[in-house]
Amino acid sequence: MIATFKFLVSELSVRVTVVRSLVLLIITLQQGQCQVNQTDQQKAFDHVNVVITNKPFPPSSFLTTTETEGKFTLIENGVPSGIVVSPSDHAGVLKVARLFQKDLSYVSGSTASLSISDQTAEKNIIIVGTVGQSKLIDRLVTERKINGSLLKNKLEQFMIFSLKKPMDGVDHALLIVGSDKRGTIFGMFELSAKMGVSPWHWWADAPIQSRKNIYVKAGTYTIGEPTVQYRGIFINDEDPALLGWAREKFGGFNHLFYERVFELILRMKGNYLWPAMWGKSLWDDDSLSAPLAHELGVVLSTSHHEPMMRAHVEWDRYGKGLWNYDKNKDALQKFWREGMLRSQGYEKVVTLAMRGDGDEAMGESTNIALLEKIVSDQRQIIAEVTGTPPEATPQVWALYKEVQDYYDKGMRVPDDVTLLFCDDNWGQVRILPSMTDRDRKGGYGMYYHFDFVGGPRSYKWLNTVQIERVWEQMRLTDAYGVHKIWLTNVGDIKPMELPINFFLDFAWNPDLIKVQDLPEYYRKWSDAQFGGTFAKEIGNILARYTKYNARRKPELLETGTYSLNNFNEAENVVNEYRTLLAEAKELRNKLPKESQDAYYQLVLFPVEACANVNEMYLAAAKNKLYRSQDRASTNFYADKAKALFFKDAELTAHYHDLADGKWNHMVNQTHMGHVSWSDPAVNKMPEVSYIQTKTGAGLGYVLESAVKSRNGRPGMLSKSFTPFDPINNQTYGIEIYNTGTDTLHYSLTTKNEWIQLSSKKGAVQFEDKVFVSIDWHKVPAEQNEGEIVIAGSGREFVVKVPLQKFSGVTPSGFIENNGIVSIDAVNFQKAVPTKNVSWEVIPNLGYTGDALTTIPVTAPTQIPGPTGAHVAYKIFLLDSGRFNVDAWFSPTLNFQRGEGLIYAISIDDGQPIRMNLHESAKAPDWTYPKWWNDAVTSNMMKQRLPSTFQLSAGSHTIKYWMASPGLVLQKVILTKENVDAQCYLGPPQSKFIK
Repeated sequence: MIATFKFLVSELSVRVTVVRSLVLLIITLQQGQCQVNQTDQQKAFDHVNVVITNKPFPPSSFLTTTETEGKFTLIENGVPSGIVVSPSDHAGVLKVARLFQKDLSYVSGSTASLSISDQTAEKNIIIVGTVGQSKLIDRLVTERKINGSLLKNKLEQFMIFSLKKPMDGVDHALLIVGSDKRGTIFGMFELSAKMGVSPWHWWADAPIQSRKNIYVKAGTYTIGEPTVQYRGIFINDEDPALLGWAREKFGGFNHLFYERVFELILRMKGNYLWPAMWGKSLWDDDSLSAPLAHELGVVLSTSHHEPMMRAHVEWDRYGKGLWNYDKNKDALQKFWREGMLRSQGYEKVVTLAMRGDGDEAMGESTNIALLEKIVSDQRQIIAEVTGTPPEATPQVWALYKEVQDYYDKGMRVPDDVTLLFCDDNWGQVRILPSMTDRDRKGGYGMYYHFDFVGGPRSYKWLNTVQIERVWEQMRLTDAYGVHKIWLTNVGDIKPMELPINFFLDFAWNPDLIKVQDLPEYYRKWSDAQFGGTFAKEIGNILARYTKYNARRKPELLETGTYSLNNFNEAENVVNEYRTLLAEAKELRNKLPKESQDAYYQLVLFPVEACANVNEMYLAAAKNKLYRSQDRASTNFYADKAKALFFKDAELTAHYHDLADGKWNHMVNQTHMGHVSWSDPAVNKMPEVSYIQTKTGAGLGYVLESAVKSRNGRPGMLSKSFTPFDPINNQTYGIEIYNTGTDTLHYSLTTKNEWIQLSSKKGAVQFEDKVFVSIDWHKVPAEQNEGEIVIAGSGREFVVKVPLQKFSGVTPSGFIENNGIVSIDAVNFQKAVPTKNVSWEVIPNLGYTGDALTTIPVTAPTQIPGPTGAHVAYKIFLLDSGRFNVDAWFSPTLNFQRGEGLIYAISIDDGQPIRMNLHESAKAPDWTYPKWWNDAVTSNMMKQRLPSTFQLSAGSHTIKYWMASPGLVLQKVILTKENVDAQCYLGPPQSKFIK
């Protein structure tokens, strides 16, 4: 049973919404520290949803709802244990202890006590503290009641365990002990998360899961140290959405705003931030923000083009002269010195070097010697301000866009400086260190993107990132020893909740999320936001939504993106979204009201908004096509596109009205009408046309899979289908359409009883579809062709139905259908590994199914041949002919910086044909060359083998050979010469017969 409650001062189990300011007031009054000072505006949107659940914890959890031997009582009958923290501990630990106190109060339904003291007399108590900082913890270490050496010299590690009689007056204690400030903070937030407090309980209104009884099992719980030292996010491209929201709710990007951001990062065990910088400066806009970050343990830095702890906008505000070191050295050094002085004493990572003014490339005359001089001078300033050697201050050089070119041409920085590699702004890692370069003292980092402003078009609106893709690229990053910094550009934060959480989870320890764990991550994440009742179903929706949206980002959609002519592709794409939306709406109706706001933000809005945009483009595409066919429905689809365009605004308004307007402005980003990298000022509907429909009724038709097209209009008034055969047993459609204002009455007749029609007559205002199939048991042996007569409005057309027959044939494998064999890469019939290489399926990655790669991703390049690693696909051709072979890959850059990533393909016993996926990828991605624009626009790299294959009818075997690691194969397609297979997603997989 699920019930709900609200938590107020005098009635502990009456109401659901918990007003944060009231809870804080209770807590601080109990402590004699009444320091609550919030604006009325902040109070208005600062509530928390809570749902009572009786669901047990999973068996793997260190928490349980039933009493067990040696357990510690965290909550019993709704009463929580108290908390004690030494006043000697870090100020950030004390601050987070109050957040942890609130979490425990929300979960239990009663106010948990918090004592800031080195003494306690409570029988059952939670002791929180940092080794070497907390007098409480250090006393227990001295008394040998806990083993402090387990955390000695550990980074950000915590241990959670219970202890009987740790001190006088205490019968049983639960200890949350950290190796350092962040370790202790992470320990508290880890327990909060396991209790049922999502990191997104405020940022996405995810309801806190309340339980009457919670016990901690005996034993020690820890997740060890993080693999990646600095794990964080970059708030970027924040205008208009996040900026408008922050301005309304907080008065701007001030410390009140950043307090929420810091808490969110820490709850996900992150520790690193590049703050918002579009005309903003965390340091200059509010002097309280940076000290708060330091206090809480969030490490601040500046973006790739903002050196020396200065936001670029500060140069606009205070800088004198040109942003040119060669001509304005003294002014720039003064500017940078002030940044270092201002951040003195704070934990930070200092960005080095210099880019052009305002995220631009430096001038062509810039030389490596000058840049190396800039870095040297900056390090001298660091040493002078800090009074320590420069290597004592963490520093980073970001190889972003054109800066990588300097690195490739030989520019180097001191070995203690972290080299921050970057993706191409679209999720493809650009370069990684060679296997021999891993011992760099400063290590390596990776700057990744979930959001981008730039070519070919900006994408900022909603999440278009598959976690499977993040996993695949960041697994590469991890395998090549990039462990100093993992940072991702998250845009406005809000639309990217799922991938942010995944990125930071993966950064903590990539070994904890294996490829087989990816489907389960969706369920676990949904469980954390909504509880477990429908977590599997919600997770499935999120997996499919991100898959569909990653095919092509909404900003890149056009009326011609998906094919209206081949494979019913455009309609199928929209139908997938329709099905997904129906499931999402059905689930919404099953969730408690306290989950509705979170569900709309995290699930329903992105599904419905993207389904609506895709359907709008389909309507506009039909309007364009049908206008060329004079269809009566032309104007209907113009009206439909218009209605869907305005529906988008309605969906946005509803999102902004959620929770009494808590998230107003947050999805204001324009996303329709892009024609270049620059965002349109407003959403723009795709062009539609209206026609003057002829009076009366008029008959037209289009054949699916037609032999000929008329005037370049595929299938329109075609006189013949392509052949039907008994192996594929095809069903094709005839779309009957009206070209007039009156109702069209039509009929279909045939003298061939073996031709099956789904309908033989109809009356239609716009269009109708009749399906044609063959009853092969009734086909006479001597007959190879039949006819269908289509009649209506005084016209009559004869359509031929050709047959292709086979005798004595036992087909197996993927069957050719009218000149096409399409294979999803993971559906191989044989996988041959080697001693050092094996094959791996990445679930859900790609356009339609799963994707195929090899492991380890650090394997040396292989030579395709008799003993090489390969997969084999059996195919069966119905006719002989010349065939092209295409291989489709997830976009992958030449991260090894060699000639390119290599693979090979062979057919039957032929020699493997060696292919370089990057043969034409010579121009760097940051110059926006065609090869790269095509790859990121379609989220696919396609390559055709240079020569055709003359193949006989019958059985053949295609082999795909591994050469380079890191390639991710999605499809292999054979197409007979002169066969039209043009479509976005590729032909659907061919029929397979064992």
